[in-house]
Amino acid sequence: MMNKISTGAEFKERDGLVLPASYGGVEAEYESVRAGGAGLIDLSSRGQINVSGREAEQFLNGLITNDVKTLKDGAWMNAAFPTVQGRLIAFARVLRLKDRFLFDTEGVMREKVLKALERFTLAGDFHVADLSDEAAVISVQGARAAEIVSAGFADEDAAGVERNRVFTAKWREKDVVIIRATHTAEDGFDLFVNRADACSLWENLKTSGARPIGFDALEILRIEAGEPRYGLDMDETNVMLEAGQDDAVSFTKGCYVGQEIIARIHWRGHVAKRLAGLSVDGEIRRGDKIRNMEGREIGRVTSVTFSPVLQRTIALGLVKYDYLAPGTEVKILNEETERAARVAELPFVRGSWYSAEKSE
Repeated sequence: MMNKISTGAEFKERDGLVLPASYGGVEAEYESVRAGGAGLIDLSSRGQINVSGREAEQFLNGLITNDVKTLKDGAWMNAAFPTVQGRLIAFARVLRLKDRFLFDTEGVMREKVLKALERFTLAGDFHVADLSDEAAVISVQGARAAEIVSAGFADEDAAGVERNRVFTAKWREKDVVIIRATHTAEDGFDLFVNRADACSLWENLKTSGARPIGFDALEILRIEAGEPRYGLDMDETNVMLEAGQDDAVSFTKGCYVGQEIIARIHWRGHVAKRLAGLSVDGEIRRGDKIRNMEGREIGRVTSVTFSPVLQRTIALGLVKYDYLAPGTEVKILNEETERAARVAELPFVRGSWYSAEKSE
């Protein structure tokens, strides 16, 4: 699926995300987000699925890991679709917009979410509509994100939306749904806009001071932020708790698909392995094996980048539980060479998202 805003000679597609590799300079794009400015990201390859109907809340609560009954109008939450074995089908953000629910998910998971939802459309008053081709998602990320969103809409309230709340602004007399969300460990906003109005809003945010960010800079930023990507860092072979997204689960709500396994892991034990950060001496690749100091295999690398701010190679990897403590020394086998590494606390970089968190 090609994005609805971006244009460029070289596009990169990985696990459902389609973006230009760069808009002209990876280093400058990275710095615009990480060094006090703001970046503009076209996330329109994400899936947008609308769910409505009198029985929507009831059906959804039996399908996803978080508690839809607690989700008030104008709020949103993270959630997951698990299998009966507790393995991960998909992650999604769920927005409650009056009498409907909007599911937002990575592009690679769109069909999985649709399939999980559509099988119940004949069971009651439960209606599912794929809006992915009608909608676009624009993200503004960086310390200046609030300032730029406020200027772009000429509305201070648009930039004052609280976390896990939804704000509806107007752009050319049409609704734009805004949530405060980060993909980079910096302050950020995701804007859900009608496809026909996306380009004009994109240009307006550029004029207000945001710099377009391509795939390569975003990949560095998201690994520094410890943000997993489906198909890269986890998939259906993983129990959903292995991805470290515990805020997507309610451990107190009633029955849902996979609840028994997930609850048992949470209350009586722990996952066998979990996504962790790795600080590495030297170059490695995705798929490289992680070993303990005695040479026994304890995991594998799932994402790798060089961090400009940390000036070293960093990675995400699935690591066995006994080795998850930050500072644990491990080794990574890159071809025939062993690289020294240490387990690192996530996120690697605690940007303005965390500074704002302290002040709230």
